[in-house]
Amino acid sequence: MASVSQSVSQLKRAPSVEGVLPVFLDRWSARAFSDQPVSPADLKKIFEAARWAPSAYNEQPWRFIVGVAGTETHKKLAAVLISFNQLWAPKAPVLILGIAKSNFSHNDTANAYALYDLGAATASLSLQAAALGLSTHQMAGFDHDAARKALAIPQDYTLGAITALGYPGEPDALGDEKLVGMEKSPRSRKALGEIALSAWDQSAKLG
Repeated sequence: MASVSQSVSQLKRAPSVEGVLPVFLDRWSARAFSDQPVSPADLKKIFEAARWAPSAYNEQPWRFIVGVAGTETHKKLAAVLISFNQLWAPKAPVLILGIAKSNFSHNDTANAYALYDLGAATASLSLQAAALGLSTHQMAGFDHDAARKALAIPQDYTLGAITALGYPGEPDALGDEKLVGMEKSPRSRKALGEIALSAWDQSAKLG
């Protein structure tokens, strides 16, 4: 018999689209995490995927502060989350804060695409995690000033999101009716015609 977490993963899986890699369909933002640790070998694979993301001028502005459960870094990251995220995210065995260097290294001018590039690296990280059977959930809900202070992040780095990472857990273990309902509800997305345009408010003809 499939576990609840397996049945939820099947529910969350996006409809199959011919030619689209399965990892894109399988990835979703879980809130229920198992306490099973993530192996160092898998963490290395995940950050290797992030390392090879594209960036403007090959700046690679991203940095990732990695907190594994039981470490001070994990405790500090958990402590700066907003109250809603503290209901579930600290149970994830890995918490990751993404930050981006604000200026280019080659001329010290502002890099307007630093956060964009950090997002690309974080997407690569999340997809590699999904390919390994892991779940991720990116969060904007945390105190940026507290995080900067707690982790001694220099002012010339811009903070992105905190990502929870781990193996999927059982939704009912969340212990909160609202959280359980969110975990068990189907995913939805805008129609393709709303996001791929040939002109403003005109859907692109994609075949």
